[in-house]
Amino acid sequence: MMSSTGSFMARLSDVARDVEVCLEALLSNEARSGEMARPERLISAMRHAALGGGKRLRPFLTIETARLFSREGAGPLRSGSAIELLHCYSLVHDDLPSMDDDDLRRGRPTVHKAFDEATAILAGDALQTLAFEILADPATDPDAVVRAELVFGLARASGLGGMVGGQQLDLAAEGRYGPASLSEADIRRLQMMKTGALLTFSVEAGAILGRADTTAREALRAYGRALGAAFQVADDILDREASAEALGKRTGKDLEKGKATLVDHLGMEGAKRECRHLVEDAQTALEPFGPDAQILREAVRFVAEREV
Repeated sequence: MMSSTGSFMARLSDVARDVEVCLEALLSNEARSGEMARPERLISAMRHAALGGGKRLRPFLTIETARLFSREGAGPLRSGSAIELLHCYSLVHDDLPSMDDDDLRRGRPTVHKAFDEATAILAGDALQTLAFEILADPATDPDAVVRAELVFGLARASGLGGMVGGQQLDLAAEGRYGPASLSEADIRRLQMMKTGALLTFSVEAGAILGRADTTAREALRAYGRALGAAFQVADDILDREASAEALGKRTGKDLEKGKATLVDHLGMEGAKRECRHLVEDAQTALEPFGPDAQILREAVRFVAEREV
């Protein structure tokens, strides 16, 4: 019999494969109905950014949350793939010379290195807009209200008060606009916006697709917030302990730039303890769903304990 961890990893791998197939189709070279053309260099850069790598955690969360409510098939897959495209756009822009100035992503040259900076900016823009196009398409869900909720939720999670706003706070934390001294509360807010908001919405999207009631959605939102926070603390720990070869990207960036993280405020052991507490909070939020939420329980443990 396969262990629960083995079952989880098999499921994660299956979803990643399905998402890859879906992304391949969405990022095909052929122009779709209503499009005039797909410029070859631009679509190649988009494919470089989105295909052939990553754990596909965000679509996994969407798909598995929707399954809690017996909602499976094209809707959750397309929605999760849209969120992944939005995430990939953020990575392309995050790697730019004006941002983190990274040369490697997932062990491969970043988009601006593989192509050029202008193409990387345009590829990110196009990935972002394609994400919203997918969510607004009736092929994702026949109910216009559901589609509107998905579009609204992704915009809120990824924009001014979410991921993009968090990136601005992150730049300020590096001292770009003057001396920066972040409190623990400042760090938590920055991380919840930059990283946590999109992870939380990945869970919420599954609940929206599943027509979950208000009580269930609030429980899942609490789960998503705890998972998002655990993800970032684990990321901070990996940035100090893992090798660049293992992660497929440069490590030690925050330390180089003098930017404080929870590892600095809590110490390494304190950060690991915080990660365990967040896992417990996420598990508690899932209690109303009983054994049906086992895969989501495994997901938060995976996030906290991953080594890459």
